[in-house]
Amino acid sequence: MTSTDNEVEAGRTVRVGDRDIFFTEAGTGPVLVLLHGGGPGASGLSNYSRNIEVLARRFRVIVPDLPGYGRSSKHIDQRDPFGDLAAAIGGLLEVLQVPRAHLIGNSYGGAAALRLAMDRPEQVDKLILMGPGGVGTTRTLPTSGLQSLLSYYTGQGPSREKLAQFLRDYLVYDASAITDAIIDERYRASVDPEVAANPPLRRPSGLGALRTVWRMDFTRDPRLSSVTHPTLVIWGADDQVNRPEGARMLADRMPNCDLYLAARTGHWVQWERAELFNDLVVAFLGQSA
Repeated sequence: MTSTDNEVEAGRTVRVGDRDIFFTEAGTGPVLVLLHGGGPGASGLSNYSRNIEVLARRFRVIVPDLPGYGRSSKHIDQRDPFGDLAAAIGGLLEVLQVPRAHLIGNSYGGAAALRLAMDRPEQVDKLILMGPGGVGTTRTLPTSGLQSLLSYYTGQGPSREKLAQFLRDYLVYDASAITDAIIDERYRASVDPEVAANPPLRRPSGLGALRTVWRMDFTRDPRLSSVTHPTLVIWGADDQVNRPEGARMLADRMPNCDLYLAARTGHWVQWERAELFNDLVVAFLGQSA
């Protein structure tokens, strides 16, 4: 099912393995899947609200809620979260009978997209990764932004104040862009009882924690140098969650990787610099305006 123009459809849920995956779509043309980040209260539509309409003029845009978020099932295999997310997206493409798609991924979604390209390369055409997670994470201490993100559900638990601090101090360059309405919407989603009981993004723990941490750093995986898909890495120069140095790490290891560093921009390039981002996507994916 696709929309006949660039209006976003109401959305629907399909069964992928043992989970329900909710997604919306718009437009026609080559398939482009948008994978959102892992911050508290995130969802596909909220993360790409400034991009879908423009990109749907040229692509069939599919925007899922990743497992653990939005209206999708809330379980993620914490022994291998990137692999589990990738398997869910690969399974969604199979259910939708999409043999191959372009992928855009921000942060957690970027890690899922890159892992899918490693695990099921035949399902991926081109990659666009925005400040993806899992790049050099075992080679340096976590940023303050990542620590804020990972501690949201710990300690005294989630609160509107903790979420506001993460969004305004770490997610974006210009804190004034984050309105109270954005905070309220994401806070409501973040305290869904199912989410709070099983947070989708957290520090690895337990007996297998070290193995999980190692597995979640793509720079430790020898398969990274075999990812030959044309890839564009976009990173905010002022990203306070995932260090911009990660862009160079990917370019040094991936044979077909271009870089774009966005000045005066934080972790949410597609939202903070939407016009720039949309233009880069169209140019890189080779579609005429």
